[in-house]
Amino acid sequence: MLGIFDSGIGGLTVVRELLKRSPQTSFVYLGDTARWPYGNKAPETVQRYALEDAQFLIDRGATDIVVACNTASALALDQLRTAFPTVRFFDVISPAISAVQSQSWKRVGVIGTRATIGSRIYEMRLKEERPSLEVLSVACPLFVPLAEENWGQYPETKRIARRYLAPLRQKQIEALILGCTHYPLLVDVIKASLQQRVHIVDSPSALLDDIQRDAPEILDQHGTPEQRFFFTDVSAHTDAVASRWLGRTIKGERAEI
Repeated sequence: MLGIFDSGIGGLTVVRELLKRSPQTSFVYLGDTARWPYGNKAPETVQRYALEDAQFLIDRGATDIVVACNTASALALDQLRTAFPTVRFFDVISPAISAVQSQSWKRVGVIGTRATIGSRIYEMRLKEERPSLEVLSVACPLFVPLAEENWGQYPETKRIARRYLAPLRQKQIEALILGCTHYPLLVDVIKASLQQRVHIVDSPSALLDDIQRDAPEILDQHGTPEQRFFFTDVSAHTDAVASRWLGRTIKGERAEI
């Protein structure tokens, strides 16, 4: 059983990509909506929450877990692997790093939450193998609520995106890593704000590429799938957003953590 957790509902973009490629895969999703967002919390808090999230999924049969949260991937992955050594963890940062390393770009941008950008995880890992690579990072905290409110085409969102992305536009980056699972929902306004041809690296797509290559047995399932959605704060709004993103009716179950 595949487990997927996120600080809220942004990880549903991973579920959306999973269902597009392998609709028969069984999984259990946990969105920690009661304690969202993780992006502005201390590292120790994020680590504690991530361990609790993983334990919840393991208790429901998860043997492989996707950490569908850039903040938790940046701050808690080592703790998760130490605490649960028999569980295979997939994060959303490593696939994006690999995607960039396979290319010859010289200037790469990264956008994400304050915690993800503040951790410098993308910059450090990208420069490990290519010290000469120029990495420009920008925190875009307002993108998360704008994505959840489906405001991608509103003029206000376009103005905010232009302001956030101005430093990247001025540096004429060649590629941009969307360092938050919410951000693929705003990819059109992000592309338009850059005003130039930039290769977009989004976490859900890169992650599923890696799973298909390295662990295809997770996706190679048959029969009637079991697919459950848990949230620590269940609301009509969450169900509505999840249903809109996934194109099917979602009725979340309450998770007690």
